[in-house]
Amino acid sequence: MKKFNIRKVLDGLTAASSSSSANAQPGTPRENDQLSLSYFCITLYYFGRAGVECYCQHESNAAVIQLQFLINEGALVSALADDSIHLWNLRQKIPAILHSLKFNRERITYCHLPFQSKWLYIGTERGNIHIVNVESFTLSGYVIMWNKAIELSTKTHPGPVVHISDNPMDEGKLLIGFESGIVVLWDLKCKKADYRYNYDEAIHSVAWHHEGKQFVCSHSDGTLTTWNVRTPAKPAQIITPHGKQPKDGKKPEPCKPILKVEYKTTRAGDPFMVLSGGLSYDTVGRRACLTVMHGKSTAVLEMDYPIVDFLTLCETPYPNDFQEPYAVVVLLEKDLVVIDLGQIGYPIFESPYPLTIHESPVTCCEYFADCPAEVIPALYSVGCRQKRQGYSKKEWPISGGNWGQGTQTYPEIIITGHADGSIKFWDASALMLQVLYKLKTAKVFERARGKEEKPNTDIVDEDPFAIQTLSWCPESRMLCVAGVSAHVIVYRFSKQEITTEVLLEVRMQSEFSDVDSPDPGGEQTPTLPTPGASSSPQESELPTQPSTGSNSSDGPRDNIPCLHSPLKQSPGYQVELVIQLVWVSGEPPQQITSLAINSSYGLVVFGNSNGLAVVDYLQKTLLFHMGTSELYSPSDPFQRQPRSPRKAKPSGGELHSTSSTTLAADPLSSYINGPCTHLTSFTSTTSHRCSIEVSTGKFGGQDQQLFIFLEIFGDNSFTRSRSSSVTSIDRESREAISSFYYCESFPRKTDSLVSPCLLVGTTHGSVMMVALNLPPAGDQRLQQPVGIASCGTLVKLKGGILTMSLLDATGTLLPPSFEQWYDPNASDEEKEKGRKRRPASPPSSQESQDTHFAILCSEKQAKVVALPSQTRIYKHSITETSFVLRADVVQMAGANCIACFCANGHIMTLRYHHY
Repeated sequence: MKKFNIRKVLDGLTAASSSSSANAQPGTPRENDQLSLSYFCITLYYFGRAGVECYCQHESNAAVIQLQFLINEGALVSALADDSIHLWNLRQKIPAILHSLKFNRERITYCHLPFQSKWLYIGTERGNIHIVNVESFTLSGYVIMWNKAIELSTKTHPGPVVHISDNPMDEGKLLIGFESGIVVLWDLKCKKADYRYNYDEAIHSVAWHHEGKQFVCSHSDGTLTTWNVRTPAKPAQIITPHGKQPKDGKKPEPCKPILKVEYKTTRAGDPFMVLSGGLSYDTVGRRACLTVMHGKSTAVLEMDYPIVDFLTLCETPYPNDFQEPYAVVVLLEKDLVVIDLGQIGYPIFESPYPLTIHESPVTCCEYFADCPAEVIPALYSVGCRQKRQGYSKKEWPISGGNWGQGTQTYPEIIITGHADGSIKFWDASALMLQVLYKLKTAKVFERARGKEEKPNTDIVDEDPFAIQTLSWCPESRMLCVAGVSAHVIVYRFSKQEITTEVLLEVRMQSEFSDVDSPDPGGEQTPTLPTPGASSSPQESELPTQPSTGSNSSDGPRDNIPCLHSPLKQSPGYQVELVIQLVWVSGEPPQQITSLAINSSYGLVVFGNSNGLAVVDYLQKTLLFHMGTSELYSPSDPFQRQPRSPRKAKPSGGELHSTSSTTLAADPLSSYINGPCTHLTSFTSTTSHRCSIEVSTGKFGGQDQQLFIFLEIFGDNSFTRSRSSSVTSIDRESREAISSFYYCESFPRKTDSLVSPCLLVGTTHGSVMMVALNLPPAGDQRLQQPVGIASCGTLVKLKGGILTMSLLDATGTLLPPSFEQWYDPNASDEEKEKGRKRRPASPPSSQESQDTHFAILCSEKQAKVVALPSQTRIYKHSITETSFVLRADVVQMAGANCIACFCANGHIMTLRYHHY
């Protein structure tokens, strides 16, 4: 499995650009086969059937105000706010502008292109109408002047042209609507007005009946007027859809303007009248609505965002036939909604487009290539079964365009984390992205029910569930995510539905030694772990500090709402473990900066600006917790002296211990059901004290999930930046954990055999080794503790560490070990059948020779270090004027390379040569 492949990214960009025209080419489309959207933007978006979408961009910075398709001709007319119109050719390889026309003396306000016509009618702000020949894209010279259109019907200027349409039964008759309320039926052949219709309210839109004998106007007072063509004296009907009808027969109270109305007929029943706006003025704070009037029923459909425009999809593009509407496309400011008119309640269609404009912002993104072949079908199988209530059962109604399958021969998956806490798995193997599965991490936590229960905003002002980073093992399908509220969630993939109870809770507090301000006597010396030291529970001491109560102002506090109990988990990714950092002495926890999971070891490691923590998700225990400065050995030349001059805070108010008698005082205790079977407590033997208490239980005969609350003490004297950009002062003063890499190599210079270890990179360019001592597989792995010891600094680079990898003596990339996927909720026989651990790297038989090479890349440099001698054999300065944003070790042209993406926009690769 390759996590990142720069070649495929470039291939995907090339394929997307070269295939955009093919995606937009209509075969034999109907009126609704393709959809073009634009709202005060210089970009045009084209949507067709599922998987078909492309975009085009104007060279000018003017907003697009109107679009007109040349139906069945593969062309489009766009009108811009700079008074220019453009003709797009959608049939050629790359959609491009064929012709352009700009008005210099008049402002364009409305355009109309009749079906199967070569004449484009353009209304202006002065009230005139110009006619353009679409074939030559030139002005015809025929101009309908506003004074000729209204003549003596009014003494003032009628205002801009707000509507133009031709009579469905006679294309030689043009209906012109002026803003002031005047409507004129113009005879194009005779060049005169046949009828003039006057109303004392401004007009916003006009819609024809398909027989051409009536039309409907929407007005600024929330009324709809229906006019008979041959009776211009007064409207045949006046209605106020949302107005209150007085009992004394007076005129209804005015409402908000009806911005648009469409009138569509059916053969078998009453016509449809769809309109936007027109709500009563007393509906303060009500969201935007779309009203559907069908016969005697009126349905008001609330939208999440303001309505920009809507379009009714019909069975025929011919305006003189029964329209037979079946759907309404509604363009909102941040969404695209398609409403099904054929089902009761008017449900919406589920959008098939991958990155629709209303999605929650992407906060995290990871790309994986060469995934196991069965992963994509497994994700799709559980994704298609996710309940989607309220959607139409019909297929997506927009069906234009064609697209072919990609030429990729291996599975590719993209995982995106979003600001609302959701995670999406995308199939990137084809030309277009396809959503496979969606996971909502916020389900683990309780939603705020009142103003006083809102999540604490001291860490994040908005989106407390936003995804910060994630780690995924495709082979075992283990997923680990970290949120901005300093929480970590571990997920397992299962095809069966389960219900779990919160019966196992861990709350941990740790107290660093007084390293920020050493004792003047100099008698206190931090005790660093020896190579054989372990932080296992069996070697720990019981805490002696008194309990302070979980509700203390200086004690632990939850950053986001409490946890669900019970939690029903559908097939797919199910919660295995929840870890949450809590408040310390009134200070919020630092956000998690790095995260890694290893399914073969059963470990999760995460770090921030205070240090790192290693959690065993198999035994549900915290194994190791150490400050960043303590990872350096005493004789380490790269050791950084603490910068904070302040004294350490008294420990009496920092430690908090839970027991079977005080557990009920914790806010989470109300969510714990069932008796606890045992209670254990231990303290690590590192240079700081770390107390942890575990209560375990069973419910329904099944082991339940674990929730860990971490309280990490560190130097909080520096102001934490909430933005993604960190100042140079913050970067210099705080050394945070920036990356992890699991491997099986030589953690010490004296080692002759490979063993599991962890590479730790920091923002100051230090790379440290941490040795892992794993028990044998099977029952011993679940009962015996995992030993962990820091081995000091391996090498120092310039800039923060971005990525680390390991090569063997032949130059072959050695990926981290993994465990094959098995269903955790299946029978024991099926578990053992599918549970196979990937064999570790073979032990080295050449004790005096370097057999491994660590590839390290920072924001400025790249280095290769030989192991176990820890000798630097290669160094390269990547950039001096910029810095690397992201890097990874990939395979290109049969060789291992470091692919770097720099802040100046450059993508470069460094090839590793093995001699």
